[in-house]
Amino acid sequence: MSFRTLARNLRQGKNRVRTRFFTEFTLNEMNVFRMTKISFSTLSNYKKIMRDVEFPIFKTKVDGVEQKFDLMDTKGRQDYFQAKAGDEIRRLKEYLKENTFVVYLLGKKNSGKGTYAKMFKEVVDKDRMEHFSIGDMIRGLDEAVQDKDKRKNLEAFLAKNYRGYMPLNEIMQALESRSTKVLLPSELILALVKMKLAGSEKKALFVDGFPRNMDQVSYSLFFRDLIGYRDDPDIFIMIDIPETVIDERIKYRAVCPKCQTSRNLKLLPTKKVGFDEKQSKFYLFCDNSQCTGERMVAKEGDEQGIEPIRERLVIDEELIKKAFNLYGVPKILLRNSVPVAVYKDYVDDYEITPEYYYQKENDEVKILEKPWQVLDDDGVASYSLLAAPVVVALIKQLVEALDI
Repeated sequence: MSFRTLARNLRQGKNRVRTRFFTEFTLNEMNVFRMTKISFSTLSNYKKIMRDVEFPIFKTKVDGVEQKFDLMDTKGRQDYFQAKAGDEIRRLKEYLKENTFVVYLLGKKNSGKGTYAKMFKEVVDKDRMEHFSIGDMIRGLDEAVQDKDKRKNLEAFLAKNYRGYMPLNEIMQALESRSTKVLLPSELILALVKMKLAGSEKKALFVDGFPRNMDQVSYSLFFRDLIGYRDDPDIFIMIDIPETVIDERIKYRAVCPKCQTSRNLKLLPTKKVGFDEKQSKFYLFCDNSQCTGERMVAKEGDEQGIEPIRERLVIDEELIKKAFNLYGVPKILLRNSVPVAVYKDYVDDYEITPEYYYQKENDEVKILEKPWQVLDDDGVASYSLLAAPVVVALIKQLVEALDI
């Protein structure tokens, strides 16, 4: 039964039963939810469909919490998380003293996977968790093949641990001239992950970038066994984000030509903004304390937004759909946006991503802000959320998935 059918049945009110979460589902729907290991509480607010996958609006507004927190400030975020998810954070800290887990982050390119993982680590336990980026690992590999000693160690490890259909000598040759757009064999990725983790302290893993294609979804089912995490819970985290959010994150990106610091004219400005009279547009000055305040510039091709990566986005969406339909692996569903029409029921105003705009007054530029409103993929006027409320949803659902 598809989730579209489930949603229709819910609307029609057929064979309803009431769960302990005071949410009504049909008996058949409850069986499907149990089989896919998606909790009733996670499903209770289902509103959004990404093709065949629905994403809930997660309520982060807490009755009795009236304080407004500065989510751009480290101390402000700490206070925020304690107010919104303090009990769940305590339980996770206790769990991580003796246990670990493996989480696979699935989301479209530039959906915030790394940001969420790093913030979760900052909030819960920075010493017992690792954000494991497959992309970073592969970029390090490109450097290793050019270093004589590192290459020798790499070849020795792969000779003992690599099992696949491509000869090792051909792999090494391919690595030397490899384009970053070419996917490495899945069997090689697994061996490299094992090499990266070998000898290091066992920690909870947030795996970012695996699976990256349909073939690797099947490998992910055995990933924890292959890397020595056999008894750990493994969980898929699936992230929904409107394409308009990704598009504007790219289009308004600005980079310092000297230190490579990255900001965003619309979403993450620097403290100092200038105005180009000839081009009639605003620009940012780098405010990295280690830099010299260069004028920041757009990266070549960024004006096209998501168009150059659209094929990748389609693959990412198909990966989420396929992983969603796997049995036996718990799923956590994260949503980056909330409809404007109902946002006050679910989130506080300060949890909404601000959009920055500018006014030139005499020789100065004034920085102004307002809630960032976008159209989601269904054409619904929505507010994009800051990372912190999404991480609150992650924390609460992870506690439930781990049953702690």
